Amino acid sequence: MEESVTILDAIKRNFNCGEVDIRTYSPLALAYIGDAVYDLVIRTVVVERGNTSANKLHKKTVSYVNARMQARMIEALMDELTEEERTVYKRGRNAKSYTTAKNATVIEYRKATGFEALCGYLYLTGRQERMLALVKKSIALVEMEI
Repeated sequence: MEESVTILDAIKRNFNCGEVDIRTYSPLALAYIGDAVYDLVIRTVVVERGNTSANKLHKKTVSYVNARMQARMIEALMDELTEEERTVYKRGRNAKSYTTAKNATVIEYRKATGFEALCGYLYLTGRQERMLALVKKSIALVEMEI
């Protein structure tokens, strides 16, 4: 039987990435990787739910991967977060970003950035199961069907 390896472990091994103290990462760096990881999770679920045209897959995905929805998701999750997770979220939310979302308010964008920072933090600390559980719970809390 093959040993189960996370994608993070495989990336670190294949590309000779060293260990870095996660506390040295800026909240926007965490949000940057968190955005990609969250996007990958949603794209994977959408594709697994039905093979259809790329256009339909994209439309379904963007209904979940946008600042407005991510803001709703993190608002619904706040009672589920540990103190550590809340701190990471707040660091991301309060980070000074020089960009804004096309279809969201500044407040929604900042909350979404905090959500992405939390996803990035959990991913980079090897807690993918926790990140997936929070994403799944938040989808249920905002009553979206994926």
